[in-house]
Amino acid sequence: QLQLVESGGGLVQPGGSLRLSCSASGFTSNVYAIGWFRQAPGKEREGVSCISSSGISTNYVDSVKGRFTISRDTAKRTVYLQMNSLKPEDTAVYYCAATYLYCSGDVQSYNNWGQGTQVTVSS
Repeated sequence: QLQLVESGGGLVQPGGSLRLSCSASGFTSNVYAIGWFRQAPGKEREGVSCISSSGISTNYVDSVKGRFTISRDTAKRTVYLQMNSLKPEDTAVYYCAATYLYCSGDVQSYNNWGQGTQVTVSS
């Protein structure tokens, strides 16, 4: 029932900004939190940020603190990831995912995934 769709990726120059969106449809009542992950070629999927459905808890990986901001619009069932001061090392496919357990950077904690959106930061 639950489906997640990412959008907002694209090609930007270093220092630029993008806002990613994760839209949820279907049954979302039992979702505890939405997380953002990214995966670069040849690397494992990395947890970037997470926000609880209540909005009380947010988490960021150290490499994006101060640059990325996660937020939610519960009425629209959408989670956003505002990415500022982008760096080439931010280049990856970005995924959003839902967990029924808790906010973490562990892919095993997430049960539903979107298809991903490509973010490319070129110098």
